[in-house]
Amino acid sequence: MTHVNTIPEAYQIKSPLTLSQFVIEGQLKHWSGPTAEVRSPIQTVNGDCVMQETLVGHVPQMGEKEAVQALKSACEAYDRGRGQWPTMKVGERIKCMEQFVVQMATKRDEIVKLLMWEIGKNLSDSEKEFDRTVEYIYDTIDAYKNLDRESAKFDKVGGVRAHIRRGPLGVVLCLGPYNYPLNETFSLLIPAIIMGNTTIFKPAKFGVLLIAPLLEAFASCFPPGVVNVIFGRGREVASPIMKSGKIDVLALIGHSSSAVALQDLHPNKNRLRLVLGLEAKNPAIILPSADMTQTVSECISGTLSFNGQRCTALKILYVHEDIKEIFLKQFCNKVDELKLGMPWENTLLTPLPEPNKPDYIQSLIDDALSKGAKIMNKKGGERSSNYIFPAVLYPVTEDMKVYHEEQFGPVIPVKSFSDINMPINEMSESNYGQQVSVFGTNTQELAPLIDTLVNLVCRVNLNSACQRGPDVYPFSGRKDSAVSTLSVNDALRAFSIRTFLACKDNEINKSILRTMLQERQSNFVSTDYLL
Repeated sequence: MTHVNTIPEAYQIKSPLTLSQFVIEGQLKHWSGPTAEVRSPIQTVNGDCVMQETLVGHVPQMGEKEAVQALKSACEAYDRGRGQWPTMKVGERIKCMEQFVVQMATKRDEIVKLLMWEIGKNLSDSEKEFDRTVEYIYDTIDAYKNLDRESAKFDKVGGVRAHIRRGPLGVVLCLGPYNYPLNETFSLLIPAIIMGNTTIFKPAKFGVLLIAPLLEAFASCFPPGVVNVIFGRGREVASPIMKSGKIDVLALIGHSSSAVALQDLHPNKNRLRLVLGLEAKNPAIILPSADMTQTVSECISGTLSFNGQRCTALKILYVHEDIKEIFLKQFCNKVDELKLGMPWENTLLTPLPEPNKPDYIQSLIDDALSKGAKIMNKKGGERSSNYIFPAVLYPVTEDMKVYHEEQFGPVIPVKSFSDINMPINEMSESNYGQQVSVFGTNTQELAPLIDTLVNLVCRVNLNSACQRGPDVYPFSGRKDSAVSTLSVNDALRAFSIRTFLACKDNEINKSILRTMLQERQSNFVSTDYLL
């Protein structure tokens, strides 16, 4: 809790922001219907009045009518592949995206402030999220240019000439997560747009107001219907869109239960392309040869950056019996040294955006304690109305909820092992398979372990916490952790399909191709080299 007068001027919310606009058919439309309050997890004191979950603003609560309008707009813009956007030259689509990112860059301070207030993300991480997103867009533009350059040619095999390019898939429903409401949402939305698809975008349940500064850019930088932005509860707006059967791609970062529920609404699931980033239970495996100082530092950031509210967070620690005592002592001391503070104070621990999250974390702790675990750190489990201090739980067993469930918050289960096959077997039996962190220096131990782990997860991190970046590297998962692969290059392929013109290699066809190329009659049949 903080007094309003102690908040730096640059980060103050002077009055609640009412978001009364949305984007359909390339227009900023006014919303006068029902709204929902957006309350911050940050508690402020004004005079003698304690304001629980400070009111930050109001957002539209749309329904089926607006969802159908957005779908109609996207479908008409795609126009069965005949629309202006899907048939546009690659260079022209890139120009639109360049205009958008230039306008976006002017909104940095507004969006960073709203990230802090809406989801409690600290200042440096909020700034990093914005800057990383801008960089991601520019990297996507460069990657698309490279991809198009590779297609600026004709192949000939067996007497058949082929001009192979990548084409859009159709209409995309894009749903992002609350923990990275800008960066991870845009890692779906931007490649979907630039590849020629038309889109419907609904922000996550938290981190909604921060989209407001970008609505004008979405409306002005792209042709009508290419980007449609609507607000509301998923079941009210996403459900009727999926039931229509007109969505070609479901792009979602969130929980597998949401992805399955939305897929089940689609009448033609076999035609539905999926681009999904889902939950994970990423483990750390700490070997006897681990550098303890480095390992503890990485495990602190891996388990508790943004309070552990990341799919890439370390959510269970496997520690070898030989170093269990020393690791737990050093790790628990470091956890207890952490400070809970306001986002602009750049503390690692900040208020939790989900009102029910402290109670959920408490339920995991209580369940573990009832089944034999202990809280190993002195401050573990200390409660306030908007936070619960990280609890290090040991020993954790398979019958505890915290062992199975993705906690997505500040509780850290620890298991010890003497046989390396134990964590390997448990990872193999897990429903998840995104990443793992391995800590050690003995190459004779590490080499065979890495050879196995790369077949259980999609990224093995050596002596470092799990993470998504750099964004040019693949980001994927096995089993329930993902469908498709995201990175700057992979996302362009995920939101497109190889399509080509083929013809027999004879004089008539060569003459036709020469004419189309020389007179630039086709946007698809082109050997232009983008600079």
